[in-house]
Parts: sequence; C-alpha cells; structure tokens
Amino acid sequence: MSATVPTDSDRPLREWTYVLADETTTSRTSRKDDVITHAMEDYLKVIYSLQSQNEKVTTQAIAERLKVQSPSVTNMIKRLADMNLVEHTPYRGVLLTATGERAALEVIRHHRLLELYLADALGYSWDEVHAEAEQLEHSISEEFEARIDRALGYPTTDPHGDPIPSAEGEVQPMAQLLLADLEMGDEATVERVWDRDAEMLRYLGGLGLYPNASVTVVERFPFGGPLRIRVLGEEHIIGRELANAVHVRRQDP
Repeated sequence: MSATVPTDSDRPLREWTYVLADETTTSRTSRKDDVITHAMEDYLKVIYSLQSQNEKVTTQAIAERLKVQSPSVTNMIKRLADMNLVEHTPYRGVLLTATGERAALEVIRHHRLLELYLADALGYSWDEVHAEAEQLEHSISEEFEARIDRALGYPTTDPHGDPIPSAEGEVQPMAQLLLADLEMGDEATVERVWDRDAEMLRYLGGLGLYPNASVTVVERFPFGGPLRIRVLGEEHIIGRELANAVHVRRQDP
C-alpha cells in the first residue's frame, strides 16, 4: 500500500491518505508521481537514527548500518535528494528535510508499536521483536496502527525503551547518558537499550538490564577496562562495549 506524504509538516501522520500501490514498490509519495519505496524508508530510518545520535551522517555510516556498498548509498541519496526527502552537501553529510523526517517517523512509529505488540500480545522476547517488526513495518495500514496503539493503551516506549513517535510526529527526548559514563558508586535507572543485536539483548536481559531496572556501578577498572555493576542484588562484570549500549538516568541521591 502507499500514501501521499504532505509537504505541510503540521499534518498529523495518521491523516495521511492511503491508496493501493504495487506491493513491490509500496509506501508513500513525497511529490506527485514520486513513490517512496520500502528501501527508501529504510534509508530514512537509518539517517534519522544517526542524526538523533548526533553523528555525522556520511554515506559510509549509512552503508555500514544497512550492510550495503557505498556506491549504492550514493545513488539512493541522490534519489532521496531529488524527492526533497534529504539534503546532501558533499563532504558535510546528509540531513533529513522536514518531509523526510516525517516519513521516517511514521515508519519508526509502525516499527516500535509492532515491537511492543509482538512482545505484549504475542509473547515474543525482546531480542526477537526487532527482526520481526522490520518485516512488518512497511505493510500495516494506518487503521491497523491506530488499533494497535489503542489496544496497548497508547504507549510511549517500545520494549527496548526507545520512544514511540506520536501520531502527530512528536518524539520524547531520549536518554543520552550511557552506563559506561557512570562513576563508581553511581546509581541509575535503565532507560534504553540498543536493539539491533539480538545476541547482545539476550545477554543483557540475562543480567537483568531491562528498561526501568536499577543498576549501581560498584567498580570501574582502569585503562578503559570493564565495569563491575550490581543489578537485582547480583554483581556482574561487563565490558565497555556492552556498557555503551545501555542508556541510563542517574537516580537522585
């Protein structure tokens, strides 16, 4: 299915009008006759993700995220720029336009609502929902999205703690502080966990590092070494790579 993407950034996502389209192209149009395909939506999601992490959005960074070759990224960015979905300045990176950002946010909203529905209603574990939602996010209608939202009680975060964009395209600020940034003795609450590595999620889940869990840094080993943490009364040692995948909020003293 496909939809017409309005250039008016004030128009709610849920009001986008869906019409039938070739299932091999799908999605939305940024201008008359310009169809935003599933692949384009994936690019817009990645660009949004990189931007929200305050990273420079280069073709190399996009290629690494999507596991494609750099020339393919260059060609796609040109197409997205022609459709007024991104701005690309050579050697300075890629930025979403207002229209591109709203298209990205709609797909992200689908994805994160689906993740939560899979977990809460269908019993998927938190390490399974991302891959499943990736397959479904492009295909659901706005009515189905609205029914999931209502059935889940209008949630604001997904199973990994990532904010779910509202139907109007608003997104809650994300926690930027990392577990790796905490000092010895700091107590914090887990807010978000990086969700693209299922094996890592299984491991962190085994330590109890789910959103809303309390964690205390017991010891920081020197020279970039691991952390000793306490979760649910048990101590664990985790490396910096894992600690950098967990976003936290310091608890008040």
